[in-house]
Amino acid sequence: MKSTITRTITGLALMATLALAMTATVTPAKQNSQSSGGRIEGTWRVQVTLRICQTGAEIKNFPALLTFANGGTLTGTSTVLSTGLRSPDHGVWSHTGGQNYHVVDEAFIFNPAGTWVSTQRLNQDIQLAADGNSFFSNATTEFFDTAGNLTANGCATAIATRME
Repeated sequence: MKSTITRTITGLALMATLALAMTATVTPAKQNSQSSGGRIEGTWRVQVTLRICQTGAEIKNFPALLTFANGGTLTGTSTVLSTGLRSPDHGVWSHTGGQNYHVVDEAFIFNPAGTWVSTQRLNQDIQLAADGNSFFSNATTEFFDTAGNLTANGCATAIATRME
């Protein structure tokens, strides 16, 4: 009986300690996001323009959606390839000062047979408009084979409006 009570108390103490640790971990990130860059949070309609890196010439234009979550995570999707050939984007964002943000996200690319053939990584620098309802970005994109070797890269710009 005494060992059952001891195990129960020990278990409760462990759960309380974990709960406190999780609160301490989550609270600063939330405060940081709200006080120094939470203005990008929300869902955005994005018009992406793929460009030739050396000249800036336009290659292709397509729409996308990006959702910036509290705490610095990101999800998105685009129409550049069908959903069977490209997974949704998953990534992280950070406030770099003023109206500026940096985003890194990745998506998986599949061949028509459904086999994973590469990973696309985007690095994007965003400048939010003063009113917080639109942004402009410059991005670089890299493609890696399934072994992690860089196989191609490219450039893009985008303009976006907040979905309300």
